[in-house]
Amino acid sequence: MTMKGGPAPLNASAPVLEVQHAVVRFGGIVAVEDLSLTLEPGRIYGLLGPNGSGKSTLLAAITRLVPLAQGTLLFAGRPYTGLPPERAARMGISRTFQTVRLLADLTVRQNIQLGADMGQRSLLSPRRGAEAGSAAATRVDAVIERVGLSGLERVRPGELSYGFQRRVEIARALVMSPRLLLLDEPTAGMNRSERAEISALLASLRAESQLTQLVVEHDVQMMIDSCDHLVAMNFGRVIAEGTPERVVRDPAVQEAYFGTKGADGA
Repeated sequence: MTMKGGPAPLNASAPVLEVQHAVVRFGGIVAVEDLSLTLEPGRIYGLLGPNGSGKSTLLAAITRLVPLAQGTLLFAGRPYTGLPPERAARMGISRTFQTVRLLADLTVRQNIQLGADMGQRSLLSPRRGAEAGSAAATRVDAVIERVGLSGLERVRPGELSYGFQRRVEIARALVMSPRLLLLDEPTAGMNRSERAEISALLASLRAESQLTQLVVEHDVQMMIDSCDHLVAMNFGRVIAEGTPERVVRDPAVQEAYFGTKGADGA
């Protein structure tokens, strides 16, 4: 969606994200069907559902990596349905992916620096370029420490465990200073203690910076412990949403995700 006279300004009082009646099709397959979603500032949202339910496709649509066949996307009150992915990222939307996407020939620090470069790649005047570069380097240092990667700056991704590669991806997304962070299975490949550390990190980001987060994760207990609000999907549609405890007990969610009807089901 384009707007005459240039893009509308962001509205600090509006929801961080509004997805309105979104439809995503791949040929004759409907991956997301008439889906609406609203994310308010400073909350952690969880997206729950079985494999193939459309969760990752929805994240791709929000970040403009796949187009909508129908529907509207608004970020802080500003329509951005027609923007390319890099413009959506510069508005303040960053994400990690279901499979690790790090550049093997770059160090941990260089991979994270890519995120910082994307975050500042806007209409900077030449005289501000050095100042922005220094600020970005400081931000990279802070994020490396925050995510628990200190001492690994010069290591290449292939030398790290899968769990630590995940940390590098999270750091690369965080260094862009997003207003909305999308995390696609951020604790995959991690052990229990590592998952607890990432859960604590997400909670601290919410508390300290009011960062809105949308998390896709198969660890149901982590979702219950970490999220303020859960949205359950199946066959591209929302089948339940609300508090985590309520959603995981919903009979439709029990049947779709766990293969059972639940205590109150038929």
